[in-house]
Amino acid sequence: MRRGEYPAAERVLLHLSDTHLRAPGRMLFDRMDGARMLGRALDGIEASGILPDGIVFTGDLVDLGEPEAYRTLRALVEPFAERLGAPVFWVMGNHDDRGAFRTHLLDDVADLSPIDRVDELDGLRLITLDTSVPGYHHGELRPAQLEWLAAELAAPAPLGTILAMHHPPVPSVLPLAASVELRDQKALARVLRGTDVRAIIAGHLHYSTFATFAGIPVSVASSTCYAQDLTVPVGGTRPQDGAQSYNLVHVFDDTVVHSVVAVDVQRPLEYIDPAEAQRRLDRAGIAQEVSARRMPPTAPLPILR
Repeated sequence: MRRGEYPAAERVLLHLSDTHLRAPGRMLFDRMDGARMLGRALDGIEASGILPDGIVFTGDLVDLGEPEAYRTLRALVEPFAERLGAPVFWVMGNHDDRGAFRTHLLDDVADLSPIDRVDELDGLRLITLDTSVPGYHHGELRPAQLEWLAAELAAPAPLGTILAMHHPPVPSVLPLAASVELRDQKALARVLRGTDVRAIIAGHLHYSTFATFAGIPVSVASSTCYAQDLTVPVGGTRPQDGAQSYNLVHVFDDTVVHSVVAVDVQRPLEYIDPAEAQRRLDRAGIAQEVSARRMPPTAPLPILR
């Protein structure tokens, strides 16, 4: 038997972004129901049997900052997360309202200060940064936030750090996005360079894209609500009801893998069930480690060699 090149991922994160929920009965673009689209995404995730270590929403959770929209979001996500046994981490976006966010998602007192926090997932540090600017759509980080971030990163975490934020520190292929980008990115780069941050995950752009920033890989998840059409005539922008997606983040010992998953799966061409996949690996003489933590309860456990 030959072992696969990589053991099982150390941690797995589910990365969703830009859900843009509105209060019940209110549609985006007069046709898009963010709650319905998010529900479809969550149904597909649960049907797959994946059991992530954490679920991260990188901003623009609601579209107009409405309390009813936050309550709808929570009613959708919390039972789903409980069934998967995974904690949820919320990140502020430019469409979110800090007061309503704190009150209706965090059960906290309304406050307009930035919502930054650090959490640990059995050795993997997750830092969420609030890049929103109340009343505006571009992103900024205050000096106090950067000082706080530098202090948190002063000591490395056992499995390194994932930084989650809404405005991605990368150029956009759509020129109009420059009007709502993260400003003064060099200040953030000075803080991050040389730290244990292994990946930056973000949203905001409504299309999936990848880059590096201060030598760190950046992964931008699209939206579960609507996506940008990148075949639009150069210089323009054209939101579309299609190509909605989210990301899976697999954290291995020496790499982090980001995978884009479509919300709407088209008709499959073939299905190989887990048992048959294991038989094929056995026939090929390959022993591949699989984490029992992330196997669905009804799935047969693979033979580990």
